[in-house]
Formats: sequence, structure tokens, C-alpha cells
Amino acid sequence: MGAHEIRLRLGGVSRQRAYQITSRADFPAPVADLAQGKVWLTEDVEAWMKVHRRDVDDTEG
Repeated sequence: MGAHEIRLRLGGVSRQRAYQITSRADFPAPVADLAQGKVWLTEDVEAWMKVHRRDVDDTEG
């Protein structure tokens, strides 16, 4: 999944907010860095969201 799909899964956050989240040390590492951007495994992102979604919501704003 790319950054756009991550943004949608996080409730339509901005590109800047998605970048902040995907840059966190505890966010899963991308499996590839393509010309169009980084790509993450869907299951890794979903597992991360189950644990950290509240942290993401609390720091948004």
C-alpha cells in the first residue's frame, strides 16, 4: 500500500500528517521505495494501526 492508501485508512489525513506518521520510528519500514513513493505491506500497516491508532488521533491537529 502506498501513502495515499495509508491516508485513506487513517481517515483522510493530510499528506503532511501521513508523512509525519510514516516517518515515526515505530511505523513499519517500507518494503520498497519506488519512483512513485514508498510501499508498505498492508498487513504491517493494519497491525500498526491496531496498536497505535489512538496515539495518531491524539497527536493530530
